[in-house]
Amino acid sequence: MTSNPLNPSNGDENPKDPLAEMLQNLMGGKGLGDIDPAELAKAAGLPNDPNLLAQMFSQVQAMMSAPSEGPVNWKLAHDNARRVAAGSSDPSVTSAQSREVDEALRLAELWLDQVTDLPATGLIGKAWSRAEWVEETLGTWKRLTEPVANSVANALSTAMTEQMPEEMKSMMGGASSMLQNVGGAIFGMQLGQAIGALSTDVVSSTDIGVPLADLEMALLPGNVAKFGEGLSLPENDIRLFLAVREAAHARLFVQVPWLRGHLLGAIEAYARGIHIDTSRIEELARDLDPSNPEGIQEALSQGVFMPQRTPAQDQALQKLETALALVEGWVDELTAAATDKVLPSAAALRETVRRRRATGGPAEHAFASLVGLELRPRRLREAATLWASLKAERGIDGRDAIWKHPDLLPTAEDLDDPKGFSERRKLAEAGDSEVDDALQKLLNGGFDSPAESAGDGHDAETTEGGDGGTEKTDDDEDGSAPKS
Repeated sequence: MTSNPLNPSNGDENPKDPLAEMLQNLMGGKGLGDIDPAELAKAAGLPNDPNLLAQMFSQVQAMMSAPSEGPVNWKLAHDNARRVAAGSSDPSVTSAQSREVDEALRLAELWLDQVTDLPATGLIGKAWSRAEWVEETLGTWKRLTEPVANSVANALSTAMTEQMPEEMKSMMGGASSMLQNVGGAIFGMQLGQAIGALSTDVVSSTDIGVPLADLEMALLPGNVAKFGEGLSLPENDIRLFLAVREAAHARLFVQVPWLRGHLLGAIEAYARGIHIDTSRIEELARDLDPSNPEGIQEALSQGVFMPQRTPAQDQALQKLETALALVEGWVDELTAAATDKVLPSAAALRETVRRRRATGGPAEHAFASLVGLELRPRRLREAATLWASLKAERGIDGRDAIWKHPDLLPTAEDLDDPKGFSERRKLAEAGDSEVDDALQKLLNGGFDSPAESAGDGHDAETTEGGDGGTEKTDDDEDGSAPKS
């Protein structure tokens, strides 16, 4: 018997229509109403190969039917991130690895006690697999990317609806609501891809300079080993150096409680101002091939954002880049001081980390293309120079006191001229003091009233005499006040 490609036989007397079955499942098991699966397939330009249809339907069904609480399908992002993290081998952390990480982080805390005034955190060091890193950080990724994700998801769904043929729109009927999930599903899939790829690169919970996991201190043993490939350095030295960096980050974010919100807030402020390239979205929707999800991901990875930034975005970006540089510069300076005399390879490892953070890896670039933001400290070296200068001038206590309040933080101008920071700060503090003194004098009534000030400007008051001349007052004769 010849089988219909759209009605392949499954061994039953009544063959199943894969497209009809998919649509029925997408609508919660309800009937298809007036939708004709064959006409829908024809209008959509679907292939006639039953195997290809089955594979495509499975992928599309997973994208559109997965539950989503908002415009972005975060469940799909989570599942895809876990899949990518496990794709390149992600064995569970062994007890020996956990012990090595714990010991390294404990020793790192002791070394840091000698080079900073900020107290130890008391956190328990942990060893994570890549999948565990995904689980621990996904909540923060959601917070950071949601403003962008919502815009992309809405733009995608709108563009796809507009690009749909008219005959297909009329046939969709009650099933049209499922298209609203497509944009969120596509972005969720791509976001999960980017986060999963990052999980294969990062060596710790704070490796990108942002506290993705609050109140945690952890290393990823598998990625630490990968980091050390080709360096020809002792594995223990590499682990210890990276442990000091992680412990320094953790100490800063725990003991400076406003800093995490400051950084994440700057990222959110930048993300809210991102402009979606609607023409690029429309092009993506027009050329969308449902049977080629890899093509969708590749198109999205090329970026969907306009290169122009608003003045508000420029300001937010400068604030963010300066904050990232200050955090990474402080950690870099402390790590170098803590490991200088105890790790022979410290200088080489410091330079390796600096270059790695300055250039970023493929996974970081993919994430930057997706959300329009590179989380890299472009001015790490200038910031490290600034912290070193402050230590030489003010000592450890004076340097670390800068973190007491966000208003005390150095600015982008200070990174341009690190050695002039203290002089500029003195001038600013002097200016503030003058304003405070003037305000206090005003509150105390120390300034003359306008009427008194006007009177002080006259040397003599004259009155017109009866003969048309001028007549001196008593005030002119003896300097006393005028008599009433």
